[in-house]
Amino acid sequence: MAGKPSISIIVPCYNEAGNIEGTVESIKSALNSSGSFGQYEIIIFNDFSTDKTGELIDAIAEREESVRVVHNQRNMGFGYNYTEGVRLARMEYIIMVPGDNEIPSTAIEKVFNETGRADLVIPYTANTEVRPMSRRVVSRAFTILINSLFGLRLKYYNGTCVLKAKELKELKLTTWGFAYMASILVRLIRSGATYVEVGVDITQRETGSSQAFTIKNILSVVSAIAGLFIEVRLTDRAHYNRAGTAKS
Repeated sequence: MAGKPSISIIVPCYNEAGNIEGTVESIKSALNSSGSFGQYEIIIFNDFSTDKTGELIDAIAEREESVRVVHNQRNMGFGYNYTEGVRLARMEYIIMVPGDNEIPSTAIEKVFNETGRADLVIPYTANTEVRPMSRRVVSRAFTILINSLFGLRLKYYNGTCVLKAKELKELKLTTWGFAYMASILVRLIRSGATYVEVGVDITQRETGSSQAFTIKNILSVVSAIAGLFIEVRLTDRAHYNRAGTAKS
């Protein structure tokens, strides 16, 4: 539709055979209900799944003209899938929606509805009680750490953010681990980007388990934060001396 922006939706999947169909339906429902975008594309990444995820997303792509599929030749992780999705994206805005179907259509719609109010739309989980206590504690500690290190006040750094494709494509995306979105948000906000935060309710995943807290992922987060601190606070300090503003 004329006058409405377009959006690329990146959907990473690792062993999400029981969830991916629901994820795609939630995305489509949110797009239809929101009406915020004139065009869209869904880029689904099969991150070397060992279940039937690959077959299912191929079948989805056959019947859905707006869906594109990428099959990774080895497991690469969320950050890589997001970075590659940004490279492949053809639309004006970009969002990543995990293939685990934790984010209902109403939550996605709420994020879509905020698009255009600021440079960045940053969601946070409003109903944290649906997640295990251990995950809540780690997530909260991570948020406090990032805010303290970089002088920010965000509620959450790992949500399904809506960002401008042009800015993302110009940004050097170097972090492939679970700190990838925190790295992006810190660099954009410290460069002066405006943002709006929106609380959303999520659901518990129906099948499978989260891969977030493996030793490999934890080490990658530590390494990413250290590199980000050196870049933002030391080597390129002059470039990152403008804290972006929040819009109510």
